[in-house]
Amino acid sequence: MTTMPQVDYQTNPAQYKHIQLAFDGEIATLSININEDAGIRPGYKLKLNSYDLGVDIELHDALQRIRFEHPEVRSVVVTSLKDRVFCSGANIFMLGVSTHGWKVNFCKFTNETRNGIEDSSKHDGLKFVAALNGACAGGGYELALACDEIVLVDDRSSAVSLPEVPLLGVLPGTGGLTRVTDKRHVRHDLADIFCTSVEGVRGQKAVDWRLVDAIAKPAVFKEAVQARATKLAASSKRPVGAKGVTLTPLNRSISADSVNYTHVSVEIDRAKRMATFTVKAPATAPASDIAGIEAAGVNWWPLQMVRELDDAILHMRTNELDMGTWVLKTSGDAAQVLAADAALLAHKDHWFVRETIGHLRRTLARLDVTSRSLFALIEEGSCFVGTLAELAFCADRAYMLALPDDADKAPKMQLSEMNFGFFPMVNDQTRLQRRFYEEVPAMEAARAAVGQALDADAALALGLVTAAPDDIDWGDEIRLALEERSAMSPDALTGLEANLRFAQKENMATRIFGRLTAWQNWIFQRPNAVGEKGALKVYGKGEKVQFDMNRV
Repeated sequence: MTTMPQVDYQTNPAQYKHIQLAFDGEIATLSININEDAGIRPGYKLKLNSYDLGVDIELHDALQRIRFEHPEVRSVVVTSLKDRVFCSGANIFMLGVSTHGWKVNFCKFTNETRNGIEDSSKHDGLKFVAALNGACAGGGYELALACDEIVLVDDRSSAVSLPEVPLLGVLPGTGGLTRVTDKRHVRHDLADIFCTSVEGVRGQKAVDWRLVDAIAKPAVFKEAVQARATKLAASSKRPVGAKGVTLTPLNRSISADSVNYTHVSVEIDRAKRMATFTVKAPATAPASDIAGIEAAGVNWWPLQMVRELDDAILHMRTNELDMGTWVLKTSGDAAQVLAADAALLAHKDHWFVRETIGHLRRTLARLDVTSRSLFALIEEGSCFVGTLAELAFCADRAYMLALPDDADKAPKMQLSEMNFGFFPMVNDQTRLQRRFYEEVPAMEAARAAVGQALDADAALALGLVTAAPDDIDWGDEIRLALEERSAMSPDALTGLEANLRFAQKENMATRIFGRLTAWQNWIFQRPNAVGEKGALKVYGKGEKVQFDMNRV
């Protein structure tokens, strides 16, 4: 059996194979020009601007470059450099030869990147125009749907389509069905026709059905796109004349059983199928004034730490599928973390600080939707305070060590203003709101505790932790909890965790992830899609698909 190389989510524009960036003042152009011979895995060609995980890794990196390295950019035009083709979506042959787990994780990362486009538009004033200069199908249209506006070339042939159901026997996997209804407000009967049609919809009908915002003849297409990008830029709060921050490569080392960065480490215990993430406080006081923050740049602790954590999450999620339980720890001086929080709060309207908060928000949300059991351990030497306390609130359970006879060594938890609205989950709730179902007494008690160093008993009384064993019971209780968890069905746990983590509020993003988890996950395993004569398997082979016509 051939072992595939590990996936690396670190890249930079000099290494891109599929995407090109261009900058013209307040408008950036992100062009798709996919190299069909440069798939991230062997066995398929990325024809017609079809994409795989490697393309999405570049797209994610390109968005980060725009956010941090080009603060002058206020709107982004997403288009194609291929004639008469915008993007034909996820590569069908890639899906046909991929394992189930690869397909699902690919769809999840793609979803997160699309959601990140909408997140930047909502929170940070970075706007997006999809300039569809040719045929736009499947995942290509889903990329367009994530943008603020869609302009389609009116050349009598270019159409938008979501052909996954009739063509492949699967669903649009990156939010297509949900965005068509929830975001575009396409009437459900028209959406039914659209999503069961291979040829799609073009021209004025695409506008009338709300599938696109505008059409433009080829001779005036670029001007129409530019006008919309300029209009969107005028509504942006991104700065004029600010100097960007270069995202240099992370300092990372990977061994057989560990991944280590400057502020984040991951230790892997293969026998227990468990990985321990440790996030470290800054060793020295982080910069607190704008001059110092700008001078620190990419090395400013909040940004460096979250870049490392994001990369660690992606690395472990893709390359270590057997590590079903993630233990979350912190270490270091809590005062330094709280100092960083104070700087985030004081300068939240500065573009660089705002983008750093955005990166923290999206990374914590990535942890929320990761299908791993998350246990936080608040021990001696921990610093689960402020922003890092969010890691405990992400967890399915949080255990805090009680040391009643040695108050100096007892771990403390402390809330800051950053826990109240700066890092909403994908359902737009803070983790404390989720935790307490937005019940007023519990929320008011938590708010009143801001600034207090809470020991285990106090944190337990406020409902901030799950349990507070003392040092006599700690070892056995934690060991039993982790052993019990590792003995349970991973499939059942994934469903359980997703249901409990998002228990009250629903929005478009939660429906996208929920439908991906429940429906697409199931459909990807059905013989109608992946059986010997399933639609995904026989596509392009000239063979007739054979469906089991029983409704399940």
